[in-house]
Amino acid sequence: MNKTGPFMSSVKRAVYDRIAVQKDISKAELLERFKLTGSSLTRLLEELIREGWIIEAGLGQSTGGRKPILYRINPLRRVIFGLEISRLYSSLGLYDLNMNPLAFSRWTMDETMTPEHLLERIAARIGSMLLEQGIDKSRVEGIGIGAVGPLDRQKGILINPQHFPAEGWQNLPVCGWLEQRTGIKAVLENGANTALIGEHWALRDERIQDMLYVHAGTGLRSAMMSSGQIVHGAVDREGSIGQMVIQTDGHRLHDSGNYGALEAYASVQALEKQVRAQRRLGLNRLDGPEKKEMPADKINFDTLTEALRQGNRFVEELFLQSAVYLGIGLANLINILHPEAVILGGPLIHAHPGYYDKVISAAKDKIYYYPEYQPLFVNEMLQENAVSTGAALLVFKQMSLE
Repeated sequence: MNKTGPFMSSVKRAVYDRIAVQKDISKAELLERFKLTGSSLTRLLEELIREGWIIEAGLGQSTGGRKPILYRINPLRRVIFGLEISRLYSSLGLYDLNMNPLAFSRWTMDETMTPEHLLERIAARIGSMLLEQGIDKSRVEGIGIGAVGPLDRQKGILINPQHFPAEGWQNLPVCGWLEQRTGIKAVLENGANTALIGEHWALRDERIQDMLYVHAGTGLRSAMMSSGQIVHGAVDREGSIGQMVIQTDGHRLHDSGNYGALEAYASVQALEKQVRAQRRLGLNRLDGPEKKEMPADKINFDTLTEALRQGNRFVEELFLQSAVYLGIGLANLINILHPEAVILGGPLIHAHPGYYDKVISAAKDKIYYYPEYQPLFVNEMLQENAVSTGAALLVFKQMSLE
């Protein structure tokens, strides 16, 4: 390849990415963005059109002369699968290159959902989604996977994820299994990281490059973006934020982990544990005759969210107390990392209308330099699709235009 080959290839991708972000964009706007001659940009745009990567999208507003041609990406030039593997549910989306879901499926992760059971369902659904959409497998760019850690991204293996309802999730070669079963290349990333990738894309503000994401669900998960890039530590340890000590003489959630750790006060498991303990003591804090007879070990997050919807004061107090603890932990992270934006997501954040506001209020009380330093707080926009959308974007970013 000649000297200009790699350079022009990178410029081609940069121009394509800019068109993807702005959707409808003129040649003049692209010339303002890139240091290219008009003839060079024209040739590049013609090449992208000829190869089917972009299309003409009509005419823009005139600024005194002829109306400019607008360009946008061809969303169906390729399609991408985004997969989330989590403890409460797993989901699969088929996305076009604008990250619009063409098809979507979700599975509840109960005690029957072993790896073999889930992956067989996923492989079968991949085939049926393509058939339903009339898309040939040759147009699939890949499968992006956002999963509960710890995991080995390079080897595509889930190492030893905790608290799955079913057995068998240790040392699972998820990428290799799906590649062999479907014939489609798969890439693996921590689900918190893919959620942050998805939320950064949805924010559509390229000025924000330093972001913190916190997911509050069965456990607590976090991700950090610096200068627009995901920060990877020396190891991928799931739930490290949950081991942040916020009460030195406090209890712990399980037989391992730190005493007084955040996960023991602000997680789905922590809330379930508190209500179950009340039931074992003979105290009935849940309304309704069917719940009075419910065994302690049958009380779960769905039970609690239903009680919330019914206005149960005891459960509401537990949730809001949990929000205060989560806000304290969030403030600790903010004081260390100083992000421009903080995104909160997960089942706990969405379970109660006041939960998010309570977390933010508690965090602001503990942020050093507040109000001089105020990060932007954002309730995740993609919500339950954040991980799968970010997983698809992971594949999109690695996509070759050659």
